[in-house]
Amino acid sequence: MYKKTETYTLQEATRKLEGYCAYQERCHKEVNQKLRDMGMIPEAIGQIITYLIQENYLNEERFAQSFSRGKFNIKKWGKNRIVNELKQRGISKYNITAAIKEIDEKAYIETLDALAKKRLEQVTEKNIQKRKKKLADYLLYRGWESHLVYTKLQELV
Repeated sequence: MYKKTETYTLQEATRKLEGYCAYQERCHKEVNQKLRDMGMIPEAIGQIITYLIQENYLNEERFAQSFSRGKFNIKKWGKNRIVNELKQRGISKYNITAAIKEIDEKAYIETLDALAKKRLEQVTEKNIQKRKKKLADYLLYRGWESHLVYTKLQELV
């Protein structure tokens, strides 16, 4: 009838979170949520997070840089989307700025060009205005800056 919740000692929870953080870069918010889901009390959560930071399992700057590189290289997100996602994860302005600097400007423009051309081929709309709107909406949704999107639209359509 009732759900049995597993309980963890401080050492067990710490070991579990070491593995959680070693597997993939994590932000403080994700680790905090994981510990709360495990049923840990606030004092224990604070203690474990402090330990993880001291032992370098948890590093917000490293997380932000890895996140921005990954989302740009793999998902082809623009800077606006990356910044918004990092803000939602509670990352500081300083770390967000450092993370955005990880993206090479030349590669950024080349990626926008390739993405816009690929998407334009997929848009079957005949009306030029609707075609432009569909391409612009797609690129803006992916987080590309509006001035870059509109410049690209003038160039391609």
